[in-house]
Amino acid sequence: MAKKNNSYGNESLSTLEEKEKVRLRPGVIFGSDGIEGSKHTVREIVGNSRDEASEGWGDLIEVTRFKDKSIEVKDRGRGIPIEWNSNEEKYNWEIVFTILYGGGKYDNNGDSNYQFSIGLNGLGTAATQFASEYMDVIVFRDGFKYELNFYKGDNVTESEKGYIKNKCNYEHTGSIIKWKPDLEVFNDIDIPLSFYQDILKRQAIVNKGITFKLYDEESDNTFTYYYENGIVDYVKELSGDKGFTDVQYYELETKGRDREDKPKYKVKVEVAFCFNNEVNLLEYYHNSSFLEHGGSPDDAVKNAFRYEIDSKLKSDGKYNKNEKGISFTDIEDSLILVANTYSTVTSYENQTKKAITNKFIKDAMNEFLKEKLEIYFIENQMETDKVINQILANKRSREKAEKTRVDIRKKLSKNVDNISNKVEKFVDCRTKDKDRREIFIVEGDSALGSTKMGRDAEFQAIMPVRGKIRNCLKSDYNKIFRDDLIIDLLKVLGCGVEVKTKHQNLGNFDLDNLRWNKVIICTDADYDGYQIRCLILTMLYVLTPTLIEKGYVYIAESPLFEITEGDKTYFAYSEGEKEKIIKGIKGKYHMQRSKGLGENEPEMMWETTMNPETRRLIQVTPTDAEETKIAFDLFLGNDLDGRKKFIAEHGHEYIDLADVM
Repeated sequence: MAKKNNSYGNESLSTLEEKEKVRLRPGVIFGSDGIEGSKHTVREIVGNSRDEASEGWGDLIEVTRFKDKSIEVKDRGRGIPIEWNSNEEKYNWEIVFTILYGGGKYDNNGDSNYQFSIGLNGLGTAATQFASEYMDVIVFRDGFKYELNFYKGDNVTESEKGYIKNKCNYEHTGSIIKWKPDLEVFNDIDIPLSFYQDILKRQAIVNKGITFKLYDEESDNTFTYYYENGIVDYVKELSGDKGFTDVQYYELETKGRDREDKPKYKVKVEVAFCFNNEVNLLEYYHNSSFLEHGGSPDDAVKNAFRYEIDSKLKSDGKYNKNEKGISFTDIEDSLILVANTYSTVTSYENQTKKAITNKFIKDAMNEFLKEKLEIYFIENQMETDKVINQILANKRSREKAEKTRVDIRKKLSKNVDNISNKVEKFVDCRTKDKDRREIFIVEGDSALGSTKMGRDAEFQAIMPVRGKIRNCLKSDYNKIFRDDLIIDLLKVLGCGVEVKTKHQNLGNFDLDNLRWNKVIICTDADYDGYQIRCLILTMLYVLTPTLIEKGYVYIAESPLFEITEGDKTYFAYSEGEKEKIIKGIKGKYHMQRSKGLGENEPEMMWETTMNPETRRLIQVTPTDAEETKIAFDLFLGNDLDGRKKFIAEHGHEYIDLADVM
């Protein structure tokens, strides 16, 4: 047995220097040592510039994304203090750039320079500097230009004071910070353009009157973000002309404390919202920082809206007897809301600032919104009726979908491999290797016979479609899942369904449970065959769209013509192929329209439709899902006027095809 090391004594403990606290443990400060950590450095520096602008110092913040992954932020603030600080007995540049928990934002609950700053912990600038391969700083203030240079956490400026100072005539004060996140600290520093666009747009939304400009050196594009009326303009932008209520804006200023033994602090609340059936969004910001997880404001909004709308439904007698009350999900389905809160004391969950936990903010917002919503519902009766009726409809739709999910699971839970529950007329293949298994969905019992005899039973299975399948675009889920044919098809596929609402997937879809490598639709090349094919595709698009997106769905092309020359038979799949074959024949030939699948000989079915070496399969891979949906809606949905217009404009293009048929 190895002897234990018993040398844990007074000399065994050690501490990290300020620089190493960041460089060796970036995840503690930035929440990640990957790309999220790199992104957080941008948030910190932009946040500091925004803090200056929000106090009235400058109305333009410029950010540059360089090709080499370095970043520059330029503002028109007062300029970072650089010189000697007699109170702290050190240079201000040291406090800002080299000391964690050093800065000018600790006394913001009093009369400090920053009442509602993003940065509170004094970590951001110093931590970013320590985590950078280099950081170059230029400051214009007090009639001087100051320059500082850092390399891997150390000041390398060629000056005993740590900065270079020169007299300067400048247009405005401000700071310019350029840095490159260090690959020795983060394992990824390639911050995408979309991140910069997102963060600067968000800053513009909640800082009305401040312009945020982004230049991307890689694409040589400039992007400008500006919202004159802040969150109100943003909610209007999101809602467009689809909202069924006007945008409401509420504002509150108050003071309070989280606990009796804690000091009071200032709070400002801005909330803008409207109701919309096509767009829904909840976004929360605190001191201009986007709160990805919300926290206290999110809790307040959800409680206030649910309470007031539920109360209104009860008072108006809208609930049926013994009906359960609404949930916030039912409201969220039709709500666009942006909340922007400010406080002089902020409790973040951690340094990444994705949620706040202030109890007073939660309580104050909750009571404030309840009061405002109660008044709104009294004073705007027409809008109120629209709101509560829509929320009630959302609730009942959700409950119906949840019931459908339970029913689907019950119906699809039976294992198709169990012979006692076998799907009628389904013919399985022998192999259990999913990478080889193919399922042919064929048209009718007659096609079942020829494909069954013509297939390779080792890896090809057959599922006949008896009659025309239900149009899933024009039916609700209850009707769809009462269709025995659809249930049988879903059982055979094995992967479940995707039943989605705006916020939930109520289905049981699991791609890993798909029993097939290829799902092949095989129908006659005539009007009925095309219609059945389209209906099957529509069913898959509505109930299992992932199968199409991932490329599992195919269409088997059937030949249009059989051309016989002596003992040779040629198959043409189009008019063009037919003409080409005929031109290549020297002597007499016989041509006939191909028979339906059920009339074909098994040998022909194998050669033309089922043999992987000779068949022609069209993979169904919609490159643009939205265009696919539009096409399905036009031809199989309820858009009768659109369908008539299409036929009027394009019907003549299909006359020749009809003659061929």
